[in-house]
Amino acid sequence: MSRPRGGRRPYREPKERVNGRIRAREVRLLSDDGKQLGVYSIQDAMQMAKAQQLDLVEISPNAKPPVCKITDYGKYAYEQKKLKKEQKKSSSTAKIKEIQLRPNIDPHDFTFKLNHAIDFLCEDMKVKVILRFRGKELRTKHIGLQTIEAFLEKIKPWGHCDTKPREAGRSVIVLLNPLNKNQRAPHPNPEERMKDVEYDDIRHVDGADVNKRSNVFRKDSLDKIKMPGAN
Repeated sequence: MSRPRGGRRPYREPKERVNGRIRAREVRLLSDDGKQLGVYSIQDAMQMAKAQQLDLVEISPNAKPPVCKITDYGKYAYEQKKLKKEQKKSSSTAKIKEIQLRPNIDPHDFTFKLNHAIDFLCEDMKVKVILRFRGKELRTKHIGLQTIEAFLEKIKPWGHCDTKPREAGRSVIVLLNPLNKNQRAPHPNPEERMKDVEYDDIRHVDGADVNKRSNVFRKDSLDKIKMPGAN
């Protein structure tokens, strides 16, 4: 079997049926600007596209009859690719990733979770940081507040907070928003981005708030935490 010369990529057929690849006998036709033209035989539709030096693109193959558009296929494919990219970005932005901290967290674990938070922020995802207290840890809650304050200080080049921390039962919760790409620092280890699997303390959530169960923390203690970007 001969190989393509000059390192050329093999030809890939378009995902949409175009021109002679359209199988329907009649189609519902749209103009290049989206105006409905009515139902035409495939032969007439192709002649109309050819007369305008454009392509006939099947955009809704499952409709009865299928919907086709007279347009430049190269332009159409580019716009569809751009639209999917924007939709993917919007979907990623809507997701919230959760990072859980403990008051007496090991330095290695602290760095591990910080790196994951940076990963998510660099992917334009929001990050919910949750500091959880257990049992007697509430007696030394100032240690936990120092932990979350240190975490927020480290994350400043990549994310910001619009609100102060809030309490929820035995936890303190902070929501981080990604900085704009032209404002945030580059990822410290771009080749390691999103490489590791998610662990139990790093999980995807639907954005639902944790229900507030009790007044464990004093409000003035939470107000003292320095927030990156908070008003």
